[in-house]
Amino acid sequence: MKISVITITYNSQFTVEDTIKSVLSQDYPDVEYIIVDGLSKDKTMEVVNQYRNRISKIISEKDKGLYDALNKGIGLATGDIVGMLHSDDIYANEHVLSRIADEFKQHSNTQAVYGDLVFVNRADTQKIMRTWTAGAYNEDAFLQGWMPPHPTFYIKKECYDKYGVFNTSLKLSADYELMLRMIHKNKVKVRYIPQTLVKMRMGGVSNVSFFVKLKANLEDKLAWKLNDIKPGKLTLLKKPLHKLSQYFKRK
Repeated sequence: MKISVITITYNSQFTVEDTIKSVLSQDYPDVEYIIVDGLSKDKTMEVVNQYRNRISKIISEKDKGLYDALNKGIGLATGDIVGMLHSDDIYANEHVLSRIADEFKQHSNTQAVYGDLVFVNRADTQKIMRTWTAGAYNEDAFLQGWMPPHPTFYIKKECYDKYGVFNTSLKLSADYELMLRMIHKNKVKVRYIPQTLVKMRMGGVSNVSFFVKLKANLEDKLAWKLNDIKPGKLTLLKKPLHKLSQYFKRK
């Protein structure tokens, strides 16, 4: 079972090496590693090229944003399973991909998995700032404002082929829309791995400010509309409230 891991980069010279090393140190043997760079203007590609002989595919070209770059990576992927590790992030340990593969192998009907995530200090990745404990999925979870941490979300390539990739009309919530479409609308069989899979540095695009989060939440309503499904009366309020608990969970 091949796992394709996609890293997208843009001016990531100070963090991308940690990400690359994190992927290359995984003990799972069948990994296709893909890096999609948005034509960085700093030394990102100099760093990437140091590991070129251990990276399956590298492209560096102009893109139309984060989700367009991710879609390019999905298009290049030939693995049975596809996941993303952004250039600010690292795996929690060297066994993460093995654990993900085991979940798919042990449960043959599984189409996607996800786990927990911690937000860490940008300079010191050992210092945990927030903890996102996702919890097990149930059928009305999205209606209650739940979503899994997208950096921990690994799904069979055939699901992208069947249900589509990221909707690039959304600039901040395309990951939410994609998981809503896959899990809630199309009933992809998903399993929860109750352990931390990814460490995310604070200060990235998805967690940079309150105003970015507010704009993302405004896009959430559109995510439901695009899928011709209706949220609950309090769904869009409960989603940001779900995140408040992260500030009180530190390990």
